[in-house]
Amino acid sequence: MNTIDAQVKKIKSGKRIGLMTHIVVGYPDLKVSRQLIATMVEAGVDFIELQIPFSDPLADGPTLMRANQTALKHKIRVKDAMLLMAECSATAGIPLLFMTYFNIVFNYGVEAFCRDAAQAGCSGLIVPDMPLDEEYNDKLTYFAQHHNMPVIRTLAPVTSPRRLELNARAARGFLYLSGRQGVTGACGELDENIFSSIQRVKRYNGMPLAVGFGISRPTHIKQLKGYADIAVVGSEVLNIYHQAVPDGAISAVRCFVRELAEASR
Repeated sequence: MNTIDAQVKKIKSGKRIGLMTHIVVGYPDLKVSRQLIATMVEAGVDFIELQIPFSDPLADGPTLMRANQTALKHKIRVKDAMLLMAECSATAGIPLLFMTYFNIVFNYGVEAFCRDAAQAGCSGLIVPDMPLDEEYNDKLTYFAQHHNMPVIRTLAPVTSPRRLELNARAARGFLYLSGRQGVTGACGELDENIFSSIQRVKRYNGMPLAVGFGISRPTHIKQLKGYADIAVVGSEVLNIYHQAVPDGAISAVRCFVRELAEASR
């Protein structure tokens, strides 16, 4: 059993919904990235996505796009993400995952990336622009699984029945469904079609299901209980940090994430 499966089992035994949060490595700098990870672990999250900065993050809305640009301006590279993963995974006690785009993995070398990520303590990979069709050529899933590191398959509300079936069959760890069509970003209300999308995915597979995109409030997490297995909150955590006064930014994130964690119970 890998660390993701173990964490999902722990969540289910607690009869609650899991919570996954998100940072962009190097935003606003590496020191704060470390602080944010430690703070969110302390506040009670179950998983954290560490996004490797990329120049054209197509699935990301304005908040994460800006964070990526800031990190790249500070010359954050893949090796910095690997070092941060190694440092934080050693003490986190929860699964830390790399989220990135396939161009980064390809340029690094697929086999080398999977090897180095696993050695750094990464528990899984989220690569939303890597379709199953390319597995024959690029072997991302093959090399990742060789290191006991699941590749989390991502789905959209408009994913066809055929592709739902294929992705469900290939899934390991959990499936990740975007709760609305479009890009990431905080919303006041959940998309009205989110529950029908969840039910549609679950018809094809009994894998645990994470739901993200637009999840930004404790009330959203409470609404998802009984439907999704994991709620993903990304942009709003960085919004909270960005909007707080500098001396109180980490404390603001801690308070917000604690509210999310409390709502997940």
